[in-house]
Amino acid sequence: MITYHSTRGSKSTLSFQDIVLSGVAEDKGLYLPNGTTLRNLSNLTQEDLSYEDFVKTVFIALDKNSASYVDELSIYPGFENSPEPVLKEINQDKYVMELFHGPTKSFKDYALQPLGAIADKRLEEIGERGLVIVATSGDTGSAAIQAVKDSKNIDIVVLHPHNKVSEYQRRQMTEVIQDNVLNIAIEGSYDDCQQIAKTLLQENAFNRRVVSLNSINWLRVMGQTAYYVWLTKQFTNPINISIPSGNFGNAYSAWFGRRNGLPINEIFCASNLNDVLTRFISSGTLEPKDTMPTVAPSMDIQIPSSLERLIFDLEGDTSLFYEELQNEKLATLNEDAAKKLQSIFSSKSFDDEMILKEIKEFYEDYEWIVDPHTATAVSESVSFTSNLPVVGIATASPEKFSNVISSVIPSFSVENTENIEKYIVSESDSSVVENTIKEYF
Repeated sequence: MITYHSTRGSKSTLSFQDIVLSGVAEDKGLYLPNGTTLRNLSNLTQEDLSYEDFVKTVFIALDKNSASYVDELSIYPGFENSPEPVLKEINQDKYVMELFHGPTKSFKDYALQPLGAIADKRLEEIGERGLVIVATSGDTGSAAIQAVKDSKNIDIVVLHPHNKVSEYQRRQMTEVIQDNVLNIAIEGSYDDCQQIAKTLLQENAFNRRVVSLNSINWLRVMGQTAYYVWLTKQFTNPINISIPSGNFGNAYSAWFGRRNGLPINEIFCASNLNDVLTRFISSGTLEPKDTMPTVAPSMDIQIPSSLERLIFDLEGDTSLFYEELQNEKLATLNEDAAKKLQSIFSSKSFDDEMILKEIKEFYEDYEWIVDPHTATAVSESVSFTSNLPVVGIATASPEKFSNVISSVIPSFSVENTENIEKYIVSESDSSVVENTIKEYF
């Protein structure tokens, strides 16, 4: 049986049933599986299977205990059409995998739809009502809301940085007015939202089951790994992947797949002015700085949560690394771990001017409009050491960033909704947010 352990050295292990509802471990680490492998998927075929059923086989291959949850569930209830990703060729040996055709037009739907369905079923099993607390830099919040807004067993709180997400992203969250949904706009950055969420999850003063749907939940990795399994099966050769990266969950899923046998060769992580990942990959040192608002807000992050799992994979127990980060405001990988990191990952930072230029040039070259995040992944400046097919990951629909795109492509516009919004603005203080949640639910 697959069990799950913390990245920070705790000797206690959990089952699949336990980690469905878990995010942060008791020692503040993240959960990773013992002994799982994807190598048994190398011969898996999608023949006669829908994409949804294919994903179910991936879940079961990763952990057989997931079978009792996914077999009878609709794990993509919010998709109007098939959830199968859309793979398009840009030119010879250069492709884009579009992951934004779900209910919230973001790649987050691919993992959050299954997670929401499975978490709801697990709560029903144990006879409890769960409280979800999610921090978002733009897309996770709406995807999480759509995953659980009709749930019988889940209430959800979403924290987003006030005035630091696009209007479209905000409205996707705040126009959902079901009683089990609470949106709170935090006067601060995404990292502030994330820290408040972690504090509330760890302290749990709500006298009820608190559930995490953020990228820290292991099922998010399972759902995202599934589309990399699918992607690699569309090619006869290994591939390189280019990813716009913020919280590192998508990039980690690609790494996890590669580490467990998927024919992924190199992974490029694009960042914006908040270049913490670019600096980390090039130097092996993680050094957060002040978060700066950009035209690509989902990458406005300085402490990527999912990076902890990669650090564990590279050098083991992460407790000393994160203790150093907390005390010294920076932490460095050992030499061997840094070399391994740099042998697989590369990165580049794009400022706002560069991103706008990429959007405009991609449109002029291919008559193809991409959002500000995807623009960094499909840039002509993305390079690899190996001459293999390159797949850029399109993480969001351009509709979500019409104000940015229209500044360089004037003909592009999206009709704005005029629906009622419901949200609360709060100072960046975990105790204040805690009281707000208690008053609402």
